[in-house]
Parts: sequence; C-alpha cells; structure tokens
Amino acid sequence: MGAPNDPTDGTRGPMGGGQAEETMVLRAAPDDTMQLRLAPDDTMVLRLPAGGVPAPAAPAAPAAPVPESPVKPSGGPRSLLKSSAVMAAGTIVSRITGFLRTLVMAAAIGVGTLNDSYQVANVLPTMIYVLVGGGALNAVFVPQLVRAMKKDDDGGEAYANRLLTLVMVALGGVTVVCVLAAPLLVHMMSPDIASDPQRMAVTVAFARYCLPTLFFMGAHVVLGQILNARERFGAMMWTPVLNNLVIIASFGGFVWAFGSFTESSVSPATVTPEGVRLLGLGTLLGLTVQALAMLPYLRDAGFRLRPRFDFRGHGLGKAIGLAKWTLLFVLVNQLGMIVVTQLATEAGSLAEDAGHTGSGITAYNYALLLWQMPQAIITVSVMTAALPRISRSAQENDTAAIRDDISYGLRTSAVAIVPCAFAFLALGVPMATLLYAGSGAEGARGIGFVLMAFGLGLIPYSVQYVVLRGFYAYEDTRTPFYNTVVVALVNAAGSALCFVVLSPRWAVAGMAASYGLAYAVGVGIAWRRLRKRLGGDLDGRRVAGTYARLVAAAVPAAAAGGGVAYAVTTTLGSGAAGSLASLLAGGLVLLGVFLTVAHLLRLPEVSALTTMVRGRLGR
Repeated sequence: MGAPNDPTDGTRGPMGGGQAEETMVLRAAPDDTMQLRLAPDDTMVLRLPAGGVPAPAAPAAPAAPVPESPVKPSGGPRSLLKSSAVMAAGTIVSRITGFLRTLVMAAAIGVGTLNDSYQVANVLPTMIYVLVGGGALNAVFVPQLVRAMKKDDDGGEAYANRLLTLVMVALGGVTVVCVLAAPLLVHMMSPDIASDPQRMAVTVAFARYCLPTLFFMGAHVVLGQILNARERFGAMMWTPVLNNLVIIASFGGFVWAFGSFTESSVSPATVTPEGVRLLGLGTLLGLTVQALAMLPYLRDAGFRLRPRFDFRGHGLGKAIGLAKWTLLFVLVNQLGMIVVTQLATEAGSLAEDAGHTGSGITAYNYALLLWQMPQAIITVSVMTAALPRISRSAQENDTAAIRDDISYGLRTSAVAIVPCAFAFLALGVPMATLLYAGSGAEGARGIGFVLMAFGLGLIPYSVQYVVLRGFYAYEDTRTPFYNTVVVALVNAAGSALCFVVLSPRWAVAGMAASYGLAYAVGVGIAWRRLRKRLGGDLDGRRVAGTYARLVAAAVPAAAAGGGVAYAVTTTLGSGAAGSLASLLAGGLVLLGVFLTVAHLLRLPEVSALTTMVRGRLGR
C-alpha cells in the first residue's frame, strides 16, 4: 500500500513539532475546506471553505432527514481522556488481582518445575488463539467494525454478528483438535518436559483443562471489540477481574486442601490427580465466567446477539484478506515464544538441579507480568481509546491528525513508562522478594533478577506498541509483520546466545534482556517506515526531546533509589519486612529525585501530571 498524499501545507501545530505557544492548526483538506483542528491538548476545531467564509446562499429546499447513527462519534480529547481513565481503572484492578493470582499460585505450587508445567499448559491456549486469529481480531477488525457502524443502516450490528459467528465456529473446531493433540503440543513447547514421563503426564493433564479456554478467550475478545468499536471500553478491562478471582479461589482451595508450597514442597512427582483437577477446572471456569460477563454490557449497549451464517458478500472477505499478514505476524511471534519457552524450561530444570529455583519459564512469565503492568495501564489504555479516532483520520486521509495522536500517545505514556523502566532496574529484587516471599527466598530472588533484566526494555516495548497503531489505522498489516520478523529473530537469537553463554541460573535473565533489545531494534525500523508513510514528519524532534529529558531525570533517580534500597536490604535482610522497607525507602527516593530533576529540566508533561495530581488531592 502506497503512502497517501499529505494534505498539510507545512504548518505544524501544537502536537506537530511547532512552537509551544501555537494552539491552532490551519491547513487545506482534500475536500477544499480549511481545517482548524482540535489537537489532543484541547485546542479548538473549525472548518471553513478554502476561499474563506462563504457568502450567504439562496435558500435551498429542505433535505430529507438523515437517519441518526446508532453509534455516536467520539467526543474529542476530553472524551478520549475519560475513556482512557475508565480503562486504566479497570486495568489497574485487573492487574492487581492478576498479581494476587500469581502470588497465590506461587504459594500453592512454588516457582519451580511444577509451576513450569502449569505455565507451559496455560500458555498454549493463548498462543493458539492468537495464532488462529486473535491478532487479526485486535488489529484488523476494529477499523472494519468502525466502518460498518458508519456506513451500514443497522450501525454494523449484522456485520458484528457475522464476525462473532464465524469466530465461534472456527474456534470451536480448533479447540476440539487441540485437546486431542495436547501431548504433541506439550512436546513442541518443551522437549525437556516431554523427556520426563512424570512431568509430561502432569503437563498434558493441565493442558487438557486449559486448552478449552481458547474458545472463551475468543468470545471475550470479539465481544469486547464490538463494544470498543461502539466506544464502550470498560467491559473488556473490568471482566478479567472475575477470571482472576476464580483462579485465586481455585489455587487458594489447593493451599487449603494440600498446604502451602513451603510446607508441602509439591512437585510433578508428588502432586495428586485431584490437585491437578482442582487447578485445571479453576482455570477453565475463570475464562468461562470472564466471557459470559460481557453479555450484560452488550445488552446495555443495545446490541442484539444473532447467529449469522451469511458470510459471503458482506465485507468479511476483505477483512480476512487483511488479516493474512497479521496471521503471519503472530506466527513469527509465537515461533519466537516457543524458542524462548523451550530454552527457559530447560534452563530452569538445570538450575533447579543445581539448587537455584526461580530460574525457569515461571520466573520469566511472572517477571514479564509485573514488567508489563505500566504498559497495560497507561499505553494500552490511551491507544485503545485513540484507535477508533485514528482509524477515522486514516479514512479521511488526515495524516496530520494521525501524527498528532501518535505523538501525544508517545509523550503522554512516556511520563510513566520511563521512570517505571528504571524503577524495575533499580528495585526489581525487593519488588520480587516482597511479592513472592511465599514461594521461598531463593525463587523470589530469581524472579527479581529477571525483572531487573527486563527493566529498560519497557521503553522500546511501549514505543513499538504506539507506533504500530499508525499502520493498523491504515489497515496496513504487512508492515507490522515484517517488523515482527525482525523482533522475533533478534529475540530468538539473543535468547539462544544467552542459553549457550550464561550459566543456567542466569540464562533466563539474559533472555529477558534480549527481549527488550529486540524491541529496540524493531522500534528503529517501525519509526522510519511510519514517518515515511505520514509524509516524512512524525514529530520526531519533540518526541525524542521528551524521552531524552525523562531518561536524564530517571538515571540519577534510579541510582539514588537503588543505592538506598541496597543499604536497607543489607541492614534488615531480604525477608518480607526487609523487602517492604527497602522498596518503600528506595521508591520514595527514586520518585523524589526524578520529580526534582524533571522540574529542573522543565518537562511540561511531568508538570502537567503533578498539577493534575495536586488538583485531585485538593492542594
């Protein structure tokens, strides 16, 4: 797909890299009007004909009334911020309960080989779901749903029902096949597990309970995207809380019945079939409840579920054609994930044999979950709310509007992402030893080292997420595919190198560092391609300046906070109390130094954030 013509006349506005005092953007649009656009910082929007204010025209015959669309358009930046706030609140609660879930898991079955077996089984449905269409649903079908709501007389309801029917039928068939093929899938994910009959039997049993969740996962995502396209964003962020609560209850029941891991030291050789059944059924029930909880939100939005099998001639073919590149995108991504899983499970097994728990795929996944939290709360919330608006701008060939929203998303999310990345680097160990104290000191410390290694990779990981939304707005899924090929190859090569060069105890930490490195390489490629797509201007100078000053503020803050945390840990130890004191002291010092330096560097984004917080506190 070729790059569209840039309708701008060269004038750059407040989000486009011009001077800070500029508040309006005036440019010629393709329909020969002049646009005075509303930028994300609450400037005004006005549309006038290119020749100026029109002279009064002769009265025209009244036009036929236009039926009102059942879907209201976005209300602008304040509406975007409100939607982002709703999603951020839901995501925060979901992530908090998600962490409680991992804490209870670690307390029930530890962070060693038994949990590695559960992690391998539990990741299978996610991988298969994403592979058979999940990526396409997230990236391709939202613009299609927006278009259907705009053009179809029924507000896109029939199109959405056809999509839902198609996905449910396809996932139903895939689920049956996968449950039958569970041993083959486990062998593919981890030859190391497959070589041990006891671990293999337990992992296959877990997998047969976990694999049916991909059907309900697909239902949840399709229903959520239907609501997102109607700008009802809350449901998709809040319903995962129910899933977390169900799983917490099932693992809590395991602790009640069999004792905590520190008491039972349960392993693949000692876990009972009843224990496996309890954990497996709890996992399946959690995703089922999460999907069914979407139905009241759909009724509230006025959407009626009706199975539709008339797929031909209604635009699904175009969407499927676009989705082929997303399918290749996720295929490459999942192949990279398989490589990491194989290497990490083997490294974890070798490390545990040497007396070091918390050095396998469980440590990798638990650290990854904690590391991704700022991204999920800030970046995803902002860009999910912005994607329908960016899609409309792409349909109108408004490249400047897309550039402004991408720039706004990058700079707004960076205020939280950059200091959080350095906080993980400086405070990763006390975070993990506090949160996962129930799994044993050695295992929790291992998770902390992996979290530190992930640390700085959060910055390119977040930037990549925002930049790729620009391609998806143009329904360009080919470019993200090529970008992901590079990321996956760098990640797989880096992980393999770490497995060979580093000792088993540190191999997974090295894999975590290579994950961030891979996204740094990917960002460089994606940035250049999107800048070319938008006519050579991606507000790069302003974005780079913001990130550079944030990093300049975060470096001394991380050094000071990490030093204080280390001193406290040395004095009080790395138990739960010592870890809490270390984290509080180091975190307060890090935050104080960061805000002080950011104020001296005159970062407007940080100043706006602190002003908003003080306003909410009534100060």
